[in-house]
Amino acid sequence: MKQLHFSNGDRFPLMGLGTWLSKPSEVYNAVIEAIRAGYRHIDCAYIYKNEKEIGDALKFAFSTGLVTREEMFITSKLWNNFHAPQDVEPAIRKSLSDLRLDYLDLYLIHWPLAFRQEQAANAGGLISLAELPLTTTWKAMEDVKKSGLTRHIGVSNFNIPKLKNLLENAEIKPEVNQVELHPYLQQRELVRFCQDNSILVTAYSPLGSHHLIDNENSILQNPTVMDIARKHYCSAAQVILAWGMHRSTAVIPKSVNPKRIQENGGAEVVLLDEKDMESIMSLDRNHRNAKALFAVFPDGPYTLESIWDE
Repeated sequence: MKQLHFSNGDRFPLMGLGTWLSKPSEVYNAVIEAIRAGYRHIDCAYIYKNEKEIGDALKFAFSTGLVTREEMFITSKLWNNFHAPQDVEPAIRKSLSDLRLDYLDLYLIHWPLAFRQEQAANAGGLISLAELPLTTTWKAMEDVKKSGLTRHIGVSNFNIPKLKNLLENAEIKPEVNQVELHPYLQQRELVRFCQDNSILVTAYSPLGSHHLIDNENSILQNPTVMDIARKHYCSAAQVILAWGMHRSTAVIPKSVNPKRIQENGGAEVVLLDEKDMESIMSLDRNHRNAKALFAVFPDGPYTLESIWDE
């Protein structure tokens, strides 16, 4: 499996299995299939509501000798209503308990948003970043790393200004930023900033969140991508995932279909040339699917501009 490395030498597998929207009844088999296919990176989160089933799958994989804990890289994420410093350690311990693990390889702040409860129904359910700054939450993230509950810490859905704020105030700098990345949302400036500051990047929805857009606009149906796939005798999905890994970003496509899990893993052997990369670079539309509209209310502290641009 292709991989990058953290500053301490720990490996960061570039191909992973995403578990967002994977039903609890399906994710167990998906994790087992992925491990059998060679995946060593599983991306999880408290809010996905399937960590117990993933934990059952990991226990099976470890107990049967399918893989060892040390060979796996497991990520989870801090949800928005656990940003208060006293809530961070209980939150990671909940994920560890559900995942049946003693430690995580990576723990991320899921969004630069603070909630009063798990889901906000209106502006009253939100906490502004002036009231609960990200730097305050980050200090508690540093503490759970120091205590050994996770080997690495990072963020998700953070833009350059928010990353700069953490970099200027952190004792332990964020090691990963997980963001939406695909040919229609390439975020070149953000990726470059992260790499210039030794922040590894994970691409979520690397195939373009095709459940959110119609087939006519699907990256998988894009003529340029399909032409490159024919050239390399591979699938359109493999082209897109190979493009992501060629940028030195980890990709975590979600699937519960054994055939697609195998197919996606095969992207590691697809070797795109410079012309292929340039052709895909030309597809950028700045098309964001995950806009965080669930946190935007009239008179609330968050706007699309404050989330993505400020």
